Amino acid sequence: MDSLFMTMEEWLEGVELNYGIFCLLPIIVILVIAVWRKTTFSALLAGVILACLMVAKFNPLVTVGLFLDEFYATACDDGTMWVLLVCGLFGALIQVMTDSGGVLGFTKIAKKLLNSRNKTLIGTWILGIIIFIDDYLNCLAVGAATRPLSDEYKVSREMSSFIINSTGVTVCAIVPISSWGAFMSGLMEKAELTNGLSAFSAYCHAIPFMFYAIIAVIIVPLVACGILPMFKNMKAAERRAIETGEVLSEDSKKAVVEGLEDEERLKNKPHRALNFIIPILIVVVMTILADDMVVALVIALVCTLVLYLPQRLMSLKEYIDSAMKGLTDMFGVLVIIIVGYMLIDLNAALGVNEFVTAICSAAVPSKLLPALIFVGVGLLSLASGSFWGLAAIAFPIVGSVSGSLGLNPFLMSGVVVSAVAFGGHICLYSDTVILTSAATQCTPSDYFRTSLPIILAYPFAIGVILFLVAGFIMC
Repeated sequence: MDSLFMTMEEWLEGVELNYGIFCLLPIIVILVIAVWRKTTFSALLAGVILACLMVAKFNPLVTVGLFLDEFYATACDDGTMWVLLVCGLFGALIQVMTDSGGVLGFTKIAKKLLNSRNKTLIGTWILGIIIFIDDYLNCLAVGAATRPLSDEYKVSREMSSFIINSTGVTVCAIVPISSWGAFMSGLMEKAELTNGLSAFSAYCHAIPFMFYAIIAVIIVPLVACGILPMFKNMKAAERRAIETGEVLSEDSKKAVVEGLEDEERLKNKPHRALNFIIPILIVVVMTILADDMVVALVIALVCTLVLYLPQRLMSLKEYIDSAMKGLTDMFGVLVIIIVGYMLIDLNAALGVNEFVTAICSAAVPSKLLPALIFVGVGLLSLASGSFWGLAAIAFPIVGSVSGSLGLNPFLMSGVVVSAVAFGGHICLYSDTVILTSAATQCTPSDYFRTSLPIILAYPFAIGVILFLVAGFIMC
């Protein structure tokens, strides 16, 4: 029974894992189940169980022990706890803003400007660009603000998710005063890719080379408004919404939380837009000042209490019940995040990172390196579910290669940021995909099926071409 209480670290000290290309099996299983069965949690759980079996060398007793240990270690990790708190508190904040009538008030104002389907699509894109401080804040706030409006003009939740997540990670990547800018610029400095400039200035110089992120933002209105063609799954989702008014797929309907008909439920309450705008502004400002979104969300919740009670929008008991409903509604999302983070650790134990890195590190002409590194790191980010962690690994390697070969440091920095942004943009179990799906009430698997062809055909393919051109010109 000792093996049941063995941690993964203790187990890995005594065994050697060398699965080669088979280390990718859990990822393949997840993608196949997610696309085939159109389910996220079951796909992730199957992949995690298979990964645990492989790490345990198919010893069932060890597998149980490793699964329990990894679940506990992941759930109790400081980083995981921070993400869970952000998601839970944001769920509570969105619910109290909705129950106060604030979200409806904002929607009614927005309807005066966004009075058509195309204007709604463009408006969602613009709002996503405006809220650039943090990708979590972006996807949750924009999703809550635009969901009623998108429903009014029969925009499918799949399209809403695509627009919102395409202006989340990618916009944060190309804005230097975002959370991404702060983190990535620090990595550039440590990797000696600043060319003698300050970290902030060097990051600004690298932004023009973040081809993937730039193209991903630009193509959103072109796809949404039909200028660039969509593909089969997104076409079907949009046709369903326009022709039948069903903005949710059957799978999303099963997962969605009751309470979408807010206008009827809140008809006796005043719908004041400031009751939505003020809390969101508080979150943005306090996130900048406190440098911690958990603190910002707690302050915003306290401020909503002070704001709503004097207006008699709800009693103290109703406020607490509303906040608790928001927390409990996010429970499924929180479990998916924990399981997704477990998979990231298990991928690392199986050697996914090392396997893909070894393939990408073969001797190649320097002119091809930008494109190959973008593809290699991008696919690794998509497969492993690791983004900032992968960037922390990739930047020193790329910095060393750039220094030895005399490559442009800003171009190579743009390559790495673009690659990890691609992973965050589409990985089925990335935190931003999960949170965007929660905000739009579209399942991550529906998002993945409908958005992947668009993302591969446009920003990813164009990014590869641009990095090839830049490599031949600058390397």
